[in-house]
Amino acid sequence: MSNFILNLIHRPEMVPEYAEKVTGHGKKEDIGAKDLLTESLDIFKLQQSIAHKNLLKTTIQMTYASLFNAEAVQIAKDHHSEYGDEIALSLLGLPCSEFREKYKTKDFCIWMFAMEDKKAIVDDVFGKFYEIFGFYPASTGSYYMDAELITYIKEKYPQVICAIATCWEEGPKAYRTCNNSWYTLFDGGPWNPWIPSRQNTHAPAADKNEDSGIVAIPHLSRDLLACFDGNGSNFGTHPQNVLRGMIYKDGEYPYLFNLIDQYRHLEKYNGGEAYNMVFVGPGWMNKAGRWEVPFELSVKSYEDCLAYYGKLKKEGKCVDMTMAEYAGHFRAKKTYTTPECALWKDILYGSDKQLFWYCDPFMRTCVDMNQGGALIDLRPYAAKINWPVGIGTKHVQDASYPFLVQSMYRAGFFTHYAGEGTIRSLKIHYNGEEADLCLCRTKATFSQSGSAYGATRRLTLDPVEIEFSDLKLTLQTVYDFEEGSSAIKTTRKILNMSKPAETEFDEYITACYGTTEYPEDMTCVTLTVKSAEGEKVIDYNYKCREAHASGAVCASAEIGAINARIDFEPSGNAEAYIREGYAFSPMFTLGLKKKIGGGGEFVSWLRLKKAK
Repeated sequence: MSNFILNLIHRPEMVPEYAEKVTGHGKKEDIGAKDLLTESLDIFKLQQSIAHKNLLKTTIQMTYASLFNAEAVQIAKDHHSEYGDEIALSLLGLPCSEFREKYKTKDFCIWMFAMEDKKAIVDDVFGKFYEIFGFYPASTGSYYMDAELITYIKEKYPQVICAIATCWEEGPKAYRTCNNSWYTLFDGGPWNPWIPSRQNTHAPAADKNEDSGIVAIPHLSRDLLACFDGNGSNFGTHPQNVLRGMIYKDGEYPYLFNLIDQYRHLEKYNGGEAYNMVFVGPGWMNKAGRWEVPFELSVKSYEDCLAYYGKLKKEGKCVDMTMAEYAGHFRAKKTYTTPECALWKDILYGSDKQLFWYCDPFMRTCVDMNQGGALIDLRPYAAKINWPVGIGTKHVQDASYPFLVQSMYRAGFFTHYAGEGTIRSLKIHYNGEEADLCLCRTKATFSQSGSAYGATRRLTLDPVEIEFSDLKLTLQTVYDFEEGSSAIKTTRKILNMSKPAETEFDEYITACYGTTEYPEDMTCVTLTVKSAEGEKVIDYNYKCREAHASGAVCASAEIGAINARIDFEPSGNAEAYIREGYAFSPMFTLGLKKKIGGGGEFVSWLRLKKAK
């Protein structure tokens, strides 16, 4: 059996996103217009035929509107019988005449409703599905599904075992590129399938007690480098993304196939398993065209995309599964603590840039080899933050999992005349000079110990050369991610020096918390430095205070607003310090210092915990 799994998902949206605007050509809104419904259904049938022509089975996620359309229902039944397609239920595609008349709203994102409305809508949609098909679906989904919603669905409809539950990095970057009008903010989740915890959808379950009862898959498989640096809606294995990003020439789009292949390559980092998904509605293939692309190219891109998957399947290099089938496969192959790893390279801009992504029940983080192996993203899943969303909560639209480090939203390495950004790196001091590894470019290789799902994943960075006025040294960094430990072990070793000398290594993490570019109230932060002689504490109040301790045990921070704790621990005898920020630079820094000579090394651990 191939180790590359494909979920191909179609939904018969009778009122597809955006299509009414372009089909109606400025006419008064009529979401029940016959020409709109006919065109939408025709496109769905075309997408299904393209899949079946390439011997690929689909998961048909019926929308609420499609449940009122006899032809859409019959197509689902026929294709289930003939091709083995799964009949599932989407919580997208709610808008239709029946829905608007009943709920008196134009809202359509299930996670944004008040909880009592979420329950009523779920019962309505699931009940209608049962009335039509005589059974409840095994799969469902939306752009995002909050933990409270998933819990309700699983308790009321235990047959559900799989769901589309988030959209990778669909946050402020996507919002800005939609003219500040696309209020779907859910950065910080996994990019590949996971089991959501009962406390927070984005955070994978650490054990059976946290298990929400479903396997979650992302909405779209996206470029893990281009999507972090820019708008994710332009970089995904859905052909619409590539057309939207205008990453094509003369009707050809090699980037699309390179992206699919890079997802295939992820098997090297995940015990031989690789995954990809395509999830499309009919709106992007409407006759008026989209993204300055004619209808003909939209169709051709989808034909070419599925033909490639079909070719891989014929060659035994891909297995197509329905969502429910995949949920069973995932449960059989992975444990709760099995991490997802991705050593990702730039396949779009021609650079040598690499990012390494790591995700497990305790953290999500990203290592940037273009900045000497700095951590540029860190999400404290260990906190299992309870983050209700929707009307009536503190977060009506913002479902993102908060970060401690996010270099795109909080500056990263210092580039301004004042202040600092969030990043985790190393500074080396020698004779009054300072060098930060953020200014070094390197590459990395991946390895793992033990079995296919071994206990430790290791990222070994190529050595870098540091040059001071009268000293050169070669330094190597190794990151170890021990499964189930909630820790990142960092080893820095001097491989050689131009002459005998002593340097000072300054390991540091500058952090804060938030989900956007805008600062939060930092007075919930408590900084502590511990040594054998006791501890020193700073309650954050924007006063630029510092505290140091020799013979240190650790430097730590508790961030009350997100119930998270960071412990930064050194090996051997070292100095630790904590630093409070100020209003213009509302960050905090934890640091560890140690004298290192030729052949010496400094080992440290960054641990994430629940604060209380």
